[in-house]
Amino acid sequence: MQDEIIKNKDRYFLEGTIESFEQKSAVIITKDGQRLLWPISNLPEDCEISTLVRIILTTGMEDEKERENIAKTILNKILKTDIKGNEN
Repeated sequence: MQDEIIKNKDRYFLEGTIESFEQKSAVIITKDGQRLLWPISNLPEDCEISTLVRIILTTGMEDEKERENIAKTILNKILKTDIKGNEN
């Protein structure tokens, strides 16, 4: 299974394909044949059978760092723009 875990820019994820929908769950089959049930309510709206999906694994620390980076980016954009929307 280790071979199926992909690391990309410090993010770990599994790729799979939606095989079917059963009651309130989507059935996702990973490349190594694992069968995962995922709540349909937690899927992006454009998912359908045969959609390729990624299941990302993060920790609370990683989420906090990502939120900080987003906040810094937004603040930098605000500071570079005047009231009329022109960049300084």
